[in-house]
Amino acid sequence: MAKRDFYEILGVSQSATKDELKKAYRKMAIKYHPDKNPGDTAAEEKFKEAAEAYEVLNDDNKRARYDQFGHAGMSGAAGGGGFGSGMNMDDIFSQFGDIFGGGGFGGFGGGARSARVKGSNLRIKVKLTLEDIANGVTKKIKLNKLVNSSDTKFGTCSQCGGSGQVTRISNTILGQMQTASTCPSCHGTGKKVTSKGAGTDSNGQIRKELIESIEIPAGVEDGMQLSLRGKGNEGPFGGIPGDLIIVVEETQHESLMRDGQNLYYDLYLNFADAALGINTEIPTLGGKVKIKIAPGTQAGKILRLKGKGLPSVNSYGHGDQLVNVNVWTPKTLTKEEKSMLEKLRESENFHPDESRKEGGFFNRMKDYFH
Repeated sequence: MAKRDFYEILGVSQSATKDELKKAYRKMAIKYHPDKNPGDTAAEEKFKEAAEAYEVLNDDNKRARYDQFGHAGMSGAAGGGGFGSGMNMDDIFSQFGDIFGGGGFGGFGGGARSARVKGSNLRIKVKLTLEDIANGVTKKIKLNKLVNSSDTKFGTCSQCGGSGQVTRISNTILGQMQTASTCPSCHGTGKKVTSKGAGTDSNGQIRKELIESIEIPAGVEDGMQLSLRGKGNEGPFGGIPGDLIIVVEETQHESLMRDGQNLYYDLYLNFADAALGINTEIPTLGGKVKIKIAPGTQAGKILRLKGKGLPSVNSYGHGDQLVNVNVWTPKTLTKEEKSMLEKLRESENFHPDESRKEGGFFNRMKDYFH
């Protein structure tokens, strides 16, 4: 089932400001909050759908990619998650604490929720050939990432008692006021490391080399960034994993050049082939194909091979392969070749000015200039 438009989900226009996005999301979140709709799976899905839309549109970089490439430019296009039905409520509450206000919001929810710390993101470059980009590809990559050590033991934070928050009471002219803030000792997790495994850091994590299989969609471009949710460093204290940011690096093809979805190929012909016409083979990303060069083809003529270019990352069709015809002029000639060309030089058809006259070579060949 195709995903709905993020702007449509939140009921805002594409020009909506961040403040408008926040208000629209809060309205949707209150309406479909699980505390208000207990046991209603449809409401829960709408709640998560709104969270995914807000998470993308509230981030300037993600919003720009979404506006340009749609859903295909998001993490889901490369085998990542997005939120969708796979995201749990703790993920949402930890991501948007400013909106949900800690333990609940808008009159819903009960006690405070301890925070889940998100792991840091990983960033790698992946080199792709034009063939990879044309078809999409699965790449196995080596990652050096932080993981939670199984030897690490955790206990309850003594400062906050496991709640992740500390309460302070202050005297004001209006009387005593109580405020709650994130626990500075456990950073809101409610946990502390009581026993560390060998080689672990202060959070009980260790670096490990892992092989990850990633899906790259067809049609990506050089410099494009793809985000795979949850494939980065693991979150400390059992928190939320970070993301894996993949930067596309396109390698140069030996004979084809890219311009957006179109590909260009320089075809070199000798003078005889251009004048007499020839059937020849040229490379494409799908293998060699035969093309027909019409008699009298001029240098600079562009031939179009429909659909032989690259696909759109949004699956909106294919580009074309454009063949630029070049007529090669020899630099050295034999006596016989020179004699033949001297004779041809006297022919009317070999005079550019004469060929422009009615019935001349230029007018007979003018259709090939279009």
